[in-house]
Amino acid sequence: MFSKKVVTAAVTAACCLVAASAAQAEIRKQSFRFSTANPKGHPIPAGGEKFGALLSQKSGGKMSVKSFPGGVLGGDVQVLSAVQGGTIDIAAMNTGLLQGQIKEAAIVDLPFLFANAKEADAVLDGKMGKKLADLMPAKGLVNLGYFDLGFRQVTNSKRPIKTAEDIAGLKLRVVQSPTYIETFNALGANAVPMPFTEVYTALEQRMIDGQENPFSVIEVNKINEVQKYLSVTNHMYNPQSFFMSKKTWDKLNADEQKVVMEAAKEATVWQRQFSRDTQAKALVNLKKTSEVNDVPAAEIAKLRAKVKPVIDKFAASIGPEFVKEFLAEIEKVRAAK
Repeated sequence: MFSKKVVTAAVTAACCLVAASAAQAEIRKQSFRFSTANPKGHPIPAGGEKFGALLSQKSGGKMSVKSFPGGVLGGDVQVLSAVQGGTIDIAAMNTGLLQGQIKEAAIVDLPFLFANAKEADAVLDGKMGKKLADLMPAKGLVNLGYFDLGFRQVTNSKRPIKTAEDIAGLKLRVVQSPTYIETFNALGANAVPMPFTEVYTALEQRMIDGQENPFSVIEVNKINEVQKYLSVTNHMYNPQSFFMSKKTWDKLNADEQKVVMEAAKEATVWQRQFSRDTQAKALVNLKKTSEVNDVPAAEIAKLRAKVKPVIDKFAASIGPEFVKEFLAEIEKVRAAK
């Protein structure tokens, strides 16, 4: 005869199995549309594809993601609006592009903010990244993670940038963000905000002299075919907000939301490493076709001085206390090394 303790344990185990089966049954068959401006093969769409694979695996094949890379569903500004409206489910784009909706998002676009990628990861995975994420639902968005795009560099067809003064007069395409526009105007360039989907043609037709982007973006979009010079400035680090429409999110039950978040967390870790490996390979390849130069530290210091008024201006509009807390977190991370 079984003891009462054994029977109780058996009943408990059976209940757990039933509960687990019920939880699995709660996940419904559905598909999400993911949009990104970069073409297939780039680290951002690759991250979205990894997320889709993980989501399918974790949901028992019930949840899937259909990717739309290369800006086929529109430029970032258009896609952001579509995600808020629920016609696109998921997207990834420069976090700074959210500043029109969330003023605090402009913090990540401040020039020369992060010293390296690991520093950025620690801050964005910590309390400040969460604070930014907590501001998104009110604007129709749910943060899934922060992807990596890398540090931004400047290319152009006129001359190598070897001194702070070499940027002056260059007509440079920038992201459609006030911080980028004012940063490059402060450096003496003529900043031209433009959707990324239009950049290659504008460069090819010499409507603009250059642009600024990470190595991987330059390579995979073949920017080097229409640009002779590549100058390593590391002027901005680009965390990419990977997010879902709140309208889509709210249709998910608790079990589905849990699976989405688990897949997103794993995909983010994978994407960051893939992106950084890709950056290193892209630089090697770009050196074969472009004239690449590092901007000397003394000249970078001059660039920093030129953009200080921009940093002060946006710090005031972002919110002095938020900026102070964000910068303190960066210093805390640096001190912990």
